Amino acid sequence: MTIPLHQIRARYTADTLTVYQAYPPEIAGPAVAAGRFVPPFKRDRMTWIKPSFRWMMYRCGWARKPGQERVLAVEIDRAGFEWALAHACLSGYEPGLDADRDSWAQRLRTSPVRVQWDPERTVRAQPLRHRSLQMGLAGEAARRYVDEWIVGITDVTATARAVRARLDAGDDASAEAMLPVERPYPLPTGVGDAIAAHPG
Repeated sequence: MTIPLHQIRARYTADTLTVYQAYPPEIAGPAVAAGRFVPPFKRDRMTWIKPSFRWMMYRCGWARKPGQERVLAVEIDRAGFEWALAHACLSGYEPGLDADRDSWAQRLRTSPVRVQWDPERTVRAQPLRHRSLQMGLAGEAARRYVDEWIVGITDVTATARAVRARLDAGDDASAEAMLPVERPYPLPTGVGDAIAAHPG
């Protein structure tokens, strides 16, 4: 079965959805202990969340890149996630979604949520045809994320390293079996239209 180009895939329940972020220990440790992001996390900076574990692993080098040594699974409220989608703007202009480039630029300046569709990755970090959602939260969206949407934060660094160890041993099948199960996310009608998201 062909996967739609702009499909959101995630680990989710009836009420929550899991996204991933990677941080240095001085940010990740206090966040896990508090169950929310606390200083030295800076809420005035754009924070990027990713529903795809494989794309997070590609980005952080399986928790080996400097400043990304700790991988966090952040469980957030689905209503908050859908609010973010409804208030999002693509990072780049895409004809057909806005009346013209100027309209897109205006929306980009005022939107608290920025979205990029980057190639999804295999467990070996090879790019796939279909895309993975990356969502940048700033301003009101970042505040809502930190103060309202987060249900829990779990350190999954050990899982990342265990999967990488299986890959290093040449056991791709075993590594794949350890990955979180991510399913197409069922978008409410109209939510995601402004970022060309497939309905799921």
